[in-house]
Amino acid sequence: MKLNPADYKNIIFDFGGVIINLDYELTTQAFKRLGIDDFSSLFSKAKQNNLFDDYEKGVISSDKLRSELKKVLPPSTTNEQIDDAWNAMLLDLPNERLELLLKFKDTHQTYLLSNTNEIHINTFHSQLRKMHNEENLNNYFDKVYFSYKIGMRKPDAEIFEFVLNENNLIAEETLFIDDSIQHIEAANKLNINTHHLEVERESLMTLFNQ
Repeated sequence: MKLNPADYKNIIFDFGGVIINLDYELTTQAFKRLGIDDFSSLFSKAKQNNLFDDYEKGVISSDKLRSELKKVLPPSTTNEQIDDAWNAMLLDLPNERLELLLKFKDTHQTYLLSNTNEIHINTFHSQLRKMHNEENLNNYFDKVYFSYKIGMRKPDAEIFEFVLNENNLIAEETLFIDDSIQHIEAANKLNINTHHLEVERESLMTLFNQ
């Protein structure tokens, strides 16, 4: 399915799986090597337990997350090993996607809306500096929203309402792109136009009629 950018005034982009490539299985396997055999039952693309919900909302700190994980890991496990396993899912950010984002920023109001956390963002920013000579993504969007910074996360309605209200956006004039169906369904209930990006068969680069 192709989208016509002219049909929308505003575009809200998800981050993981839409802008940056992810592989959740790499983190699952990394924690398995550390000693958690069923990590996917704790955290996955589709669902996660309250520990990770709280971490993505900024309710608990990175140190608290590590200490909770250490309760189910061998006593010798270090913070660095936990961080490396947690970050294993983070892959590359193709330069062509950054170029596309700049193009849309010239013609639309654009926003980044991500369920994410301090460990991931610190690592991503480090990679961004090395690979693209950028400190952050602020130049590519009108505003960037990270869940752990604003205390809300998708698919809760409040986070979508917050972005709409803070920027005086009309839902019917706004497109939201995400790779998680539960987030798409939540946005649909607020009359936001949506596209579920199925990363197995399409990408941001193939989505629009240009």
